[in-house]
Amino acid sequence: MARILLIQPNRWGRGFTSIWIPSHAGALKARKHEVKLFDCTFYKDWTENELIFNTENQQYKPTQYESFVEYKENSIVDDFNKVVESFNPDIIFWSALSSHIHGEGEYVNIQYGDLLVGKINTTAKKIAGGLQPTADPEGAVSRFPNIDFFIRGESELVLSEIAEKIDKDENITDVDGLIWKKDNKIQINHPQKIISNMDQIGPYDYSVFEDKVFFRPYNGKVLRAVDYELSRGCAYACSYCVETTIQSYYGFTDITNSGTLKNAPAYLRNKSAKRIFEEIKTLNQKFNIEFFRCQDTNFLTIERKMLEELSELINKSGLEIFLYIETRPEGINHLSIELLKKLKVDGVGMGIEVSSESFRKDHLNRFPAQKKIMDAFSLLKNAGIKRTSYNIIGLPNETEDMIIDTIKFNTILEPDNITVAFFSPYLGTNLHEESKNIGDFNDYEYNVDNQLRTVTKSSKIDKELLNFYKKNFAKFVREGLGELQQIKSDYLKN
Repeated sequence: MARILLIQPNRWGRGFTSIWIPSHAGALKARKHEVKLFDCTFYKDWTENELIFNTENQQYKPTQYESFVEYKENSIVDDFNKVVESFNPDIIFWSALSSHIHGEGEYVNIQYGDLLVGKINTTAKKIAGGLQPTADPEGAVSRFPNIDFFIRGESELVLSEIAEKIDKDENITDVDGLIWKKDNKIQINHPQKIISNMDQIGPYDYSVFEDKVFFRPYNGKVLRAVDYELSRGCAYACSYCVETTIQSYYGFTDITNSGTLKNAPAYLRNKSAKRIFEEIKTLNQKFNIEFFRCQDTNFLTIERKMLEELSELINKSGLEIFLYIETRPEGINHLSIELLKKLKVDGVGMGIEVSSESFRKDHLNRFPAQKKIMDAFSLLKNAGIKRTSYNIIGLPNETEDMIIDTIKFNTILEPDNITVAFFSPYLGTNLHEESKNIGDFNDYEYNVDNQLRTVTKSSKIDKELLNFYKKNFAKFVREGLGELQQIKSDYLKN
C-alpha cells in the first residue's frame, strides 16, 4: 500500500470540489492505497477572495457564504509541512485532467502547487499532471523545477500504476504518459490510452474534502454542492479552449468546416446511468448534497440514451436534488428541454463569448447564429430554467466597440446570470499562438486567472479598460449604457 498526498492549490477562497480530486482518490482507494488531501482553499495567507470580487462586479448575487466557512490564520507552509511530516507520503500529487478544466484554476494550479512544495523538504516523489504538461511537456519541466515527474493526458490509471510500482519498489520510468529527466535530458514516454470506459476509474471519493468545502453560493443562496462529471470530451474544437490540447494529445485533430471533430463519438465518453445515479444518491444521502454543478463540457452531446435512462432513475428515486449544466445553443430545442426538466436541471450556462457572429467564426471557430442563441435563451426562459451567459473580454483583435456590442446582445438575451472572463492564453490552443504572434501576450504567462486578472499587452484595449468592463459589464447589461462615458471617465481618473 502506497501513501498519496493530494494537494488542492485553490486560491479563490471559496470551496469547490475539483473533479480530479475525487476521481483520483477513488481510483487509488479502490486499489487499497492510502489517500489524504491538503486543501489550500481557506488559508488567509494564500487566497484572493474571488467571491467578493465577482459579487461586487454583480456577476454573483450577494450571499452570507462567509458565515458558513471559517478561514485559517495559520501559515499554509507550516501546516503543509506538518501534514507531510506526519503522513509521510510516498507521492505528492496535484493538478490533473477531468471535465473540470474551464476556468476555476485548473490551468494554473500546477504553478501554485510547485510553489508550495518548493518550500518544504520531502523524500516523496512530487508528481503533477493537467493541462500544461499535456500541451507543452518540455516547457513544463523547465518552468516547474520542484516537480519530479509529470503526467500528460488523463492520469487516474497512470497514477494508480505508479503507486502500485512504488509499493512493490519497482521502477516507474517505463509508465506510459510520464515525463521525467535522465542525465538532465527530458524523457517523454509514449502516450497512455484514453480512458474509453469511465466506469473503469472506480467510484469517485468525495470523503477526502473538509465538510465546509461543500457549501456553495448559488443565485443568492448557500447550498450543499459538489462539482460533478457524467462525461468527458467535447465534440467541438474552439480555438481558445483547452479541450483542444487534450484532443490533440489523443490524436483527435481532424476538424470539420463547422468546427467539430470528425471522429467525435470515439472521443466523447460517459459513465453508465446506473453508476451516475449511485454516485448522486450516495452524495445526497451521505453528505446532504442537493446541488450538482455538472462540469461536462457540453452536456447535450452526452449519449442521449444514457441521459434518458438517468432521468428515469432520478425521477423514480424522489431525491431532492437539482443540476446546473453547461451546453451550447445548438442543442437547445423543445425535446432537449423536456429532458433537462426530467433531469432536474435548474440552470444552464452557455457561451456567447462575443456578439460578433463573423468574429466567432473567423477567430474562435464557433458557428452558432445569433438567432439560434436568442432562440435558445428564449426557450429556456419559457421552460423556467435559469440561464447564464458566458462572455470573454480581451480576446486578440477584440476592440472596445465589440465589448459594447456584446453587452447590447446580452441585454437582448436577458440572462438570469452573467459571467465575464478575461481571455487567457492557454498553451497549445490556436488562439494562444495568434495572441503571441501579434504581441498581446508572452510565449508563456504565469499567474493566469480568467476571473481575477488580465495579463494582456494589447494595443487595441489596455488592462485598465478591460478591468473597467469586467467591473461594469453586468451593470451595463441590466441598467443600460446611457451613463457609459461618465462612469468610464470617473473610473479611469481614479
